[in-house]
Amino acid sequence: MEKGFTITYEYGDNLYVNTTNRCNFSCNFCLRHNGHDGSIYTDNLWLKREPAKEEILASIEGRDLTKYGQLVFCGFGEPSYRIDDIVWVIDQLKAHGKKIFTRMDTNGTGNLIHGRDICPDFAGRFDMVSISLNDDTAEKYNALCHPAQPDAYEAMKAFAKEIRQYVPNVMMTVVDTIPPEEIEACRKICEEEIGAVYRVRTYIED
Repeated sequence: MEKGFTITYEYGDNLYVNTTNRCNFSCNFCLRHNGHDGSIYTDNLWLKREPAKEEILASIEGRDLTKYGQLVFCGFGEPSYRIDDIVWVIDQLKAHGKKIFTRMDTNGTGNLIHGRDICPDFAGRFDMVSISLNDDTAEKYNALCHPAQPDAYEAMKAFAKEIRQYVPNVMMTVVDTIPPEEIEACRKICEEEIGAVYRVRTYIED
């Protein structure tokens, strides 16, 4: 594997796709800021350059997809930056007869990033979207995640509500570093306000 150019990597039973290192957040709990180079997953997830869409497709198709439960667009950045290229890749996989459960792990601010509604692009392409809810109020969310856009929290929740129209499985997550009462408040937001599946993720230490 070319150093500094890990596009696909295995983790658990899934194949993950690392399309970008760009991110509009600087979360306190993120591996990027806690001394990790991605080595808990693979050699190094810091990209020396972003792969072209053709390179992403080739890396995926170079794997035996029957080995994996899911194809997850995640990596060491916010994947929705590359939504146009990811859409192309998934369409090519389908055209080539490749069948695999597809998921994106996102902070849910793709509409802000692109200045347009990207939710319809997910229709017929993604089986699941996992969105980082992270905290129960905009104030705490901003203090925890440090988003570039001040209205990111409401944009994320709006995205979560809308994406349910286009994707059959929508999950929202928090990391277990926040207090128990906030974890419970987030559960209510997720299940009662958004109507998504709720998951509490375990923090990975340095």
